[in-house]
Amino acid sequence: MPSTRRTARQSDLLERLVALLTAEGFASFTLDDLAERLRCSKTTLYQLAGSKQDLVKEAVKHYFRGAAEEIEKRVAATTAPADRVLVYLETVAEQLRPLSRRFLDDMADFRPAREVYEANTRLAADRVRQLIAEGVAAGVFREVHAAFVGEVAAATMRQIQQGEVGARTGLSDSEAYAQLASLIVYAVSS
Repeated sequence: MPSTRRTARQSDLLERLVALLTAEGFASFTLDDLAERLRCSKTTLYQLAGSKQDLVKEAVKHYFRGAAEEIEKRVAATTAPADRVLVYLETVAEQLRPLSRRFLDDMADFRPAREVYEANTRLAADRVRQLIAEGVAAGVFREVHAAFVGEVAAATMRQIQQGEVGARTGLSDSEAYAQLASLIVYAVSS
């Protein structure tokens, strides 16, 4: 079992793996393909994770962990409640932008990766609920039922994550999150 503590070389390899998978997907790659593309041995890949499936899951977790850190950093630098909701959802959109359609499709078809995306979507929906409740409590947002607005946001986020919004509207996941940000802030603003 790989250690959670990585060497600089392993961290670099994981970053390059994430870049490759998010750009090209992962379903069609074998471990041999990945080793060749990343210019390393399969043994080196096995130091990151014990199988291709575990490697993919680790890469997806790593991507979303980094995205969440960037999102929260930007929200922390923002004070106005409406701006915090906008910054949160627009930064989610920005973090999804580099994900290729192939990667998103592969993630939807591979349960362990899909579960990571779903868990992050649930966390994002909870965060939106919290930001809305903060705005209502501060008197900046009109008196709305924050949990309900959050639930509507969560349902939309799940539909975005599952590809339903894109299929019906032609919007990318990133574009859909940007539209959701605008809609929510408009709906709750006084």
